Amino acid sequence: MTVSSSRFDVIIIGAGLAGMAASIALAGRSARIPLSVALIDARKRKSPTALKPDGRALAITAGSRHLLETMGLWRSIEANAQPVERIEVIDARLGESYRPALLRFDKELIKGEPSAHMVESHSLYNALYDVVRDAPAITLKMGEAVETRSFDAVSAGVTLSDGAILTASLIIAADGRDSPSRKAAGLETIGWSYGQCGLVTTVEHERAHRATAVEKFLPAGPFAILPLPGHRSSLVWTESEAEADRLMALDNADYAMEINRRFDPRLGVARPVGPRRSHHLALSIAKHYIAPRLALIGDAAHVVHPLAGLGFNLGLRDIEALAQEVMATARLGLDIGGTDALERYQRRRRFDAMKVALTTHGLNSLFSNENRFLRAVRRGGIAAVDHIVPLKKFFMRQAAGLDGSQPERPTGQSA
Repeated sequence: MTVSSSRFDVIIIGAGLAGMAASIALAGRSARIPLSVALIDARKRKSPTALKPDGRALAITAGSRHLLETMGLWRSIEANAQPVERIEVIDARLGESYRPALLRFDKELIKGEPSAHMVESHSLYNALYDVVRDAPAITLKMGEAVETRSFDAVSAGVTLSDGAILTASLIIAADGRDSPSRKAAGLETIGWSYGQCGLVTTVEHERAHRATAVEKFLPAGPFAILPLPGHRSSLVWTESEAEADRLMALDNADYAMEINRRFDPRLGVARPVGPRRSHHLALSIAKHYIAPRLALIGDAAHVVHPLAGLGFNLGLRDIEALAQEVMATARLGLDIGGTDALERYQRRRRFDAMKVALTTHGLNSLFSNENRFLRAVRRGGIAAVDHIVPLKKFFMRQAAGLDGSQPERPTGQSA
């Protein structure tokens, strides 16, 4: 039996959203110095371009949208994206009638630009896949698991389940929160379980959402109503693990009733129209984002509470920072998997990810309870922010990813 062997500049393990975006940043047509990339994923899809709706939707912040524009991706995504022009924050109790918003953010706070766009995950995946499929510098290997990994002073390599051996100067781990690559490199994480589950589905409702996202803070955790094209919204909400199990076991009629107990009555009755999903919530941050010839991105590097919808956006920031360091190193003719480039990447990303992780953890702790004192404090604090325009603008720019934490230059451009 003949064993095939191939050499690439970069190997990316994991062809989810983060892995595909990373391959495009490094080897897409918009890259000034397209590198050769092998993109590997153990999952086998019969028809990747026909990925079906799975109930999930992602918030693409204004900062992330700018990045996707630079990568030449936004035009193909925009047609299926719903702008978020207003955000309302409500502190409520389960089953109570409509309560006025304590805090409102309008797009005027960031010079008329929507703070975010909502995109269904299958739509985003298909748009990325189309670009990956047509990029001559990207070799996509679906349905092939990584059996072994090796790292030395001059190269890194993987052996696939079909026996193929691939080598490269750098391996990027985009293989999720339980990242086998991170574990194989001995990189430890810090974090904890929240004892909560995140529930996700899509609903249709009677009245127009008017491009408004509503974040209702209930005693069990946040209940977000995120606008999608048409009279549809994505629901993302937090419950205890026991309550999530009960909700997931309900029939469709009872499940719809539970949704409407939490829903915004201004939108009328909601009807679930997509699959329902539930996943356990945890905070996890890698102590180190790098090892010899290895860099972590996305969930392999950090997992945060979903209440702010920043998980994918953090991954995009990782990708842009890493692509910039790799491209700058390649232009100088230096080793793109060397220690200097990887350490610069780590320095740029760890603080931002830790800041977001601690902020979302603090917000979840503050709002996921019925403590009367905390309830009074948070309501008073939120109401005060609503009357201080400079402070509102600051928070809006933070949420939109326009807080200055973005990379300083577009992918592939000069340093």
